[in-house]
Amino acid sequence: MNISAGQPAPDFSLVAHDKQKVTLSELKGQPVVLLFFPLAFTSVCTAELCSVRDNLSWYEGLHARVFGISVDSVYTLAKFREEQSLNFPLLSDFNKEVSTAYGSIYPTFAFGMQGVSKRSAFVVDKDGIVQYAEVLENAGEVPDFEKIKAALEGLA
Repeated sequence: MNISAGQPAPDFSLVAHDKQKVTLSELKGQPVVLLFFPLAFTSVCTAELCSVRDNLSWYEGLHARVFGISVDSVYTLAKFREEQSLNFPLLSDFNKEVSTAYGSIYPTFAFGMQGVSKRSAFVVDKDGIVQYAEVLENAGEVPDFEKIKAALEGLA
């Protein structure tokens, strides 16, 4: 299923790198940025998430919470977060349910891997409605962070 702006964001509960459960509906009242990424420790994913790390104060200035989501295990995400000094939670969608619900999953990825998250970005407003949606078919590209920022600024 593809999710587009104006639709309610599919609710989910996932386990973060620190083994704490994060439930989207419990975050209502503040904007949320969901960044799905294919795999920890790959070059484009590392560059994308480190860019967010380096600009996190901007997101926080708009009271937005940022979450990275991949099908990697909690343990892999914890190590990746530590090594890259990431300052926002990484959520494990190991069972691929959330990536599927957001239309952000590759049936087949590199090296024959199946069920890897597509690189994508969603801005969810304080009421749980998607205000921006971008799903990339090419894992070598990154989301348009200027459009993400514009969507967040439009919520302020």
